[in-house]
Amino acid sequence: MKILIINGPNLNLLGLREPEIYGKQNYAALCALIGETCEKCGVEYEIFQSNHEGAIVDKIQDAYHVFDGIVINPAAYTHTSVALHDAIRAVKLIAGKLDGAYIETAVAESYKVNYPDLHIVCDVPYDVEGSAVGVI
Repeated sequence: MKILIINGPNLNLLGLREPEIYGKQNYAALCALIGETCEKCGVEYEIFQSNHEGAIVDKIQDAYHVFDGIVINPAAYTHTSVALHDAIRAVKLIAGKLDGAYIETAVAESYKVNYPDLHIVCDVPYDVEGSAVGVI
C-alpha cells in the first residue's frame, strides 16, 4: 500500500504556534513519527505540506494512479475549501481526513465545507501516545 499524507496551512509551524493547543512537538517530529509508523506497518508513504490551496489541489490530482490512498489534514482549509473537497472526490482514492481534538464546537459547526464522503481517521493531537498508529 502506498499513501500520500497531506498537511495544510500552518502545520509547518507545529511547536511554535500555540503549543498549549497544538502541542510542543515540531513538524519534523510529526513527519518522523509518521515515517516510523508507516515503515513498521510496511506502508510506502509520501508526506506533503503546503500553505497554498492550489498546490494541495495539484498534489491531490497528481496522486491519481500513483497512490492507493490519501490521509489529509486540511487544517484551515477544512472550513473553506470546496476545491480540496472536489479534488479528493475527483481522484476517487481512499481518503481519510485528520481532525484536531482541540477544534472548538462552535468552529466545527461553522464549517462551510463538509466532507461526508471522507472517513475521519484520527481526532487526537499527534503527540498523544499511539495516535500515529491511528493515522495509518
